[in-house]
Amino acid sequence: MPAAKTSAPSPNDRREAAEPDAEPLRAGIQSVEVGFELLNALSRASGALMLRDLAAAAGMSAAKAHRYLVSFQRMGLVMQDPVSTRYDLGPAALRLGLASLSRLDAVKLARDRIPALLQETGHTLAIAVWGNQGPTMVHWAEAPQTVPVTLRLGDVMPLLTSATGRCFAAFMGQDGPDAQRIGPMIREELARVKKLPHSGAPLVDVPQSPQDVQKLLEETRAQGLGRVVHSLLPGVGGFCAPVFDAQGRLALGLVVLGSVATLDTGWHSTAATALRLAAARLSADLGHRETA
Repeated sequence: MPAAKTSAPSPNDRREAAEPDAEPLRAGIQSVEVGFELLNALSRASGALMLRDLAAAAGMSAAKAHRYLVSFQRMGLVMQDPVSTRYDLGPAALRLGLASLSRLDAVKLARDRIPALLQETGHTLAIAVWGNQGPTMVHWAEAPQTVPVTLRLGDVMPLLTSATGRCFAAFMGQDGPDAQRIGPMIREELARVKKLPHSGAPLVDVPQSPQDVQKLLEETRAQGLGRVVHSLLPGVGGFCAPVFDAQGRLALGLVVLGSVATLDTGWHSTAATALRLAAARLSADLGHRETA
């Protein structure tokens, strides 16, 4: 019986076999990764850079950096000032950045980080955004073996007696239209606080005057967190860290709450430090850049 004939591979087959895309995805293209370091260095810089400084920031020689920059200029990712000869990000990089920012969902990004933060802090976590009536809880995740906190999704938090409210009041209400909204709300809360019945002793952790409020908000800004101990609910403490967007606006607050018996409410406690770090990373992912 004659042997079966085998057809020779076609030119297309040979080309496909030689294609780099046939390699495992994890192999990647090293030259793309190397070149990206130049774009990354420009994104971190406060302004345009000379070739030698840009190359040094990207960890490569000036000659090597120049070859990449020539291609990046053709693509519009980088531009060079003809007078100063400094390099900066180009219009194509701007379009990519704007497209990415327009597709970001701050709450979704925050929710994705809650499980890891829950494990790190061991206490109940929440996400709050500014709603029609004030800071509003939009996500809630209780840690195992913690004291339940009687708050619900959709609850609007007071500005003066909740960590969330203090965070929003401090970081939204410094100037502009937000200050015009928050100012009257604070005055209304102060009036209500003065009417609360108590046995002659001052209320715990609750401002009693405009001067107290100013001191409280200044402390909140200095610490980078809103904090309460006993003031919202007896025996409960909490923190709220601000998350900012690319325009520097307060996008949301990350909240941790727990019994003061188990939650260390010190400004530099494990929970406070973890919350600050998570908020800073999320702000960076939203395009926020810290100013000096």
